Amino acid sequence: MPRIAYFGPSGTFTEMALAKLESAGAFDGPVERVPASSQGAAIELVRAGDAVAAVVPIESSVEGSIAPTLDALAVGPRLQIIAETELDVAFTILGRPGIELAQVRTIAAYPVAAAQVRMWLAHRMPDARPYTSASNAAAAEDVANGHADAAVSTALAGERLGLAVLADGVADHDQAVTRFVLVSRPQAAPRRTGADRTSIVLELANKPGSLMRAFAEFATRGIDLTRIESRPTRTGMGTYRFYLDCVGHIDDTAVAEALKALHRTAARIRYLGSWPATSATGAPPPPDEPAAAWLADLKKGVADL
Repeated sequence: MPRIAYFGPSGTFTEMALAKLESAGAFDGPVERVPASSQGAAIELVRAGDAVAAVVPIESSVEGSIAPTLDALAVGPRLQIIAETELDVAFTILGRPGIELAQVRTIAAYPVAAAQVRMWLAHRMPDARPYTSASNAAAAEDVANGHADAAVSTALAGERLGLAVLADGVADHDQAVTRFVLVSRPQAAPRRTGADRTSIVLELANKPGSLMRAFAEFATRGIDLTRIESRPTRTGMGTYRFYLDCVGHIDDTAVAEALKALHRTAARIRYLGSWPATSATGAPPPPDEPAAAWLADLKKGVADL
């Protein structure tokens, strides 16, 4: 039974995402779920060979990219994203049995979750003092262990720990979605579907125009960039790496040509994978067949092209 790591403990949205991938047939059969204390810890279990893959959150429609996941994928031995899934995210406020919402004085929350319910808490629980927890499920455990009166968490964590539901469906923004990815050791990319996502990490020479030239490799080939983000390399002030997502697959000629061009010019390029996208994000790259046929005719000496 393959061991699949996930950002835990049990009861997190990440475990729900793992369950969704299981039900979608991402694995050949049953898996052993292995909780990890952080996104980076889950990814390191794969690098160490203690898990064959890991499920981690990578992007929130409310708070943007998940920095610990991006940082963990950018350094260390290369890993590869092979699948993704999305979850609608609304939180449950959990408390010890018998407590009421008005009695809560401390509320535990994972920082990403706290940011997504900030307005709700300010309106409904203005006197509750925040308590930082390591994950959504850990927030529920903090309540069970007496460290906080209530938690911003999940219904699954409440059921597991026997906590009371003080409020459900809590979110500042309707239709909040978080995207999760399945990360494995490097392998051949899943087959091209025509609705795919490719992700890379770039480190560029600190020269005028280097970022513009990198973007031009995509623009001139009609490739739709769907995410552009910079993160510090932590090697010195003013040094950054760039995370780029585009529509398309490494088997699309336009995407492959852009990657080759970047390999020739970038200080460092890390390919994070090509995989089927859960939801449409933009226009696919232009097909290569018409241009390839035209070029083949030119080589044959066909007239009147």
